[in-house]
This record gives sequence, structure tokens and C-alpha cells, in this order.
Amino acid sequence: MTASTAPTPERVIAETRAWLRHAVIGLNLCPFARGVENKGQVRYVVSNATDPEDLLTELCVELQRLADADPDAIETTLLMHPQVLSDFLDFNDFLEAADAAIDELDLGGELQIASFHPDFQFDGTEPDDVTNATNRSPWPTLHLLREDSIDRAVEAFPEAEAIFETNMATMDRLGSQGWADLKARCREEADRELAEPARPGGADAGAGTGADGGRPA
Repeated sequence: MTASTAPTPERVIAETRAWLRHAVIGLNLCPFARGVENKGQVRYVVSNATDPEDLLTELCVELQRLADADPDAIETTLLMHPQVLSDFLDFNDFLEAADAAIDELDLGGELQIASFHPDFQFDGTEPDDVTNATNRSPWPTLHLLREDSIDRAVEAFPEAEAIFETNMATMDRLGSQGWADLKARCREEADRELAEPARPGGADAGAGTGADGGRPA
């Protein structure tokens, strides 16, 4: 993807927000997501990185930023990188370096990374298996999470270990056409949002390699 064909940060954030609202929250794929989104505690960051090394550098910055931030302001971070690791196998390989970065920053036991990708594929599944959609996002995305927040969420949901199986059943019921329709609705919502006048708290160009959407409006 060249700079001239790369999506704007505003486009990436709008589509990711719509996916979070309609897929992750709307299908209840993550029971913990609604609260942080409603409270405006999700940080959206769009990377301009075009190679894994630059992305890793930006990931380290965002990991440290999240660790240093007040959880009431930033509970979790979504780092979208539309210009690098579009191939899922390359993305999957990168996760080893991402996890190593947590240890290098001495943030083990404090932060962890979840992964989402447009072509996400669980081991042992076919590419067209609809259950893969539980982790399919509009753009390659690294989700930075606080481990203590995960622990509190698990305590609040005693059957948290059943979420994976529940999500698989949800996607089976939705089916491939249902998932395609949902993605279309997300794109339409993003189009409407982008057509509206700019709002405070929207996506603004950031310093360095990325663009920062800040906290959701």
C-alpha cells in the first residue's frame, strides 16, 4: 500500500469504532468492552508505519503510555496499522516481537496484547470459517490491555472461560451472510460519521509515526 492509497486516519478510526460498537459490543463478543467504550476510555491510534521495525517502535511508545496513564483516562489502546502486516501470517509472526517488547519494557504482568486482523484465522480452521470473524477487524490491530483490568473483569464474569465457545456459537448462528451484512453496516456508519462536520475529540494528525484519535467522543 502506497501513501497515496493509504486510508486516512479518520477513516481507519471511524471503521474501527463502528466495528467495536456493532461486532464486539453488538454481538457481545467481549462482555467487558461496553463499559470502557461508553466511558470514553478507549484510545484509538493509527500508525503510519510501513515496516515492522517502525511499528514495533510505536508499539513500545504506546505500551509505555498506557502503563503511565490514569486508567480513568485511558483504560485500553487500539493501535491500528493499515500500511504494514496486511498479510496475516506476517502479522502473526510479529506478535512474538510484540510480546517480547512487553518484557523488554519490564511491563510483564502489567500489560498484554490481543490481536485482530481482517484475515484472522484460528489454527485448524479454513479461511472461510465464519468463526474466524470473532477476531476479524477492519484493519490490522494490536489491542493493548491492562492485566489488572482483565482480572477484575473475569471476577465480574465467573464464566469468562466460556466466552470463546459462546462466541463461536454466536458466529455460527450469524453465518457468513450475516457477517457480511454487519460489515456493510459498519462501513455505512463510518461513511456517515466521516460526512459529518468535524467534532471535538476526533482524529487529529499526531506527531511522529502515527495519528492519534485520542478518546472517543
